[in-house]
Order: sequence, then C-alpha cells, then structure tokens
Amino acid sequence: MLEKYLIENCAPTLASLKTANLFCTPLGALGEVEHHVAVWNRKLSKKGLSLQILRKRGNRALIYVYRKNRLEADFMKPGVADFLAQYGYDRLNTVDALDRLRSRLKNCEGFPHEIGIFLGYPLGDVIGFIQNAGKNSKYTGCWKVYCNEYEALKLFARFERCREIYGRLWHEGKTVWQLTVTA
Repeated sequence: MLEKYLIENCAPTLASLKTANLFCTPLGALGEVEHHVAVWNRKLSKKGLSLQILRKRGNRALIYVYRKNRLEADFMKPGVADFLAQYGYDRLNTVDALDRLRSRLKNCEGFPHEIGIFLGYPLGDVIGFIQNAGKNSKYTGCWKVYCNEYEALKLFARFERCREIYGRLWHEGKTVWQLTVTA
C-alpha cells in the first residue's frame, strides 16, 4: 500500500538527498495504516530511514518519512534551536521534537510553519515565509524560496530528476528497498 506513496512523494529522502518528506494517505481499515507504517519502519530502519504517523484527520493519515541523522544535523545548524524554541521545542532530540510537532499539528488546521525545518528547508526560507505570510518569494518549488534562489533551483532540479529516475526504476520492477540508499 505505501510503496507507491514512498516512491512518488519521498524519492529525494530515499536517495538521501533530502532530510524528509510528508504525504497523506487514506486510513483504510482499522489499523491498516499503522500496520503498513510499522512494516516499512522495520524494513527501512536498516537503511537509516524512519516513518511516523504525525496526524490522523478524517479518513487520512499524514506520514512523515525522515532520516534521523540528517534531522539531527539540521537541528544543529546555526539559529535553528533558537528559532524552534519560539514554538516550544525545548529539547531537540528527534523523539521530543517530533512529539512537539505532533502536538502542534493537532492544534493547527494546516501546518505549523516550523515544519519546514523538519523537512530540511533552509532556516532563512522558513523565516522568510513566516515574515512574508507566504508572499513575495523569489521562487516557488518544493518550498517558497526567500534567500538563496540559485542554490534552491539547483536542489529542486536534483529532486525532480531523482523523482523521475526512481519512478521509472520502480515501474521497471525495482523495489523501495532496492532504491533506498543506506546512510
């Protein structure tokens, strides 16, 4: 069930080009999504990937696919801890930070803006989005770019190429396991 979603939405994370991706999936029968997430977690944890259900709303589940080592490195970047502290992230280990994110998602109709940090977006772009209320970006791709447009464009092109290659290889018979880079 989740394999198609992983390929279509998470190829850059599977390839270890990106910290994380999010996608929504139907909940299906009682416990079905939890079962599939647990199965994929067991498989992909050997390659440094984790899957978590961040929120269930209506008949949909929000799945977060991430590389713990990259997320921890992102938390250590200059300014990130101070930025996240403004939103109640007191401890920046992955367990506590993801618990806080889950809590923030429960109380938010859309997405709390700091989620960009959890997806590997540059801090300057996350802050730019907040300060500009999502307007006035230099470019819109995987996220709205406010700072380094040239670097973002190169990165977006790599992500798109990765999605194309992973999609083609998956349709040719490669599995998610085979396509996931160990990191």
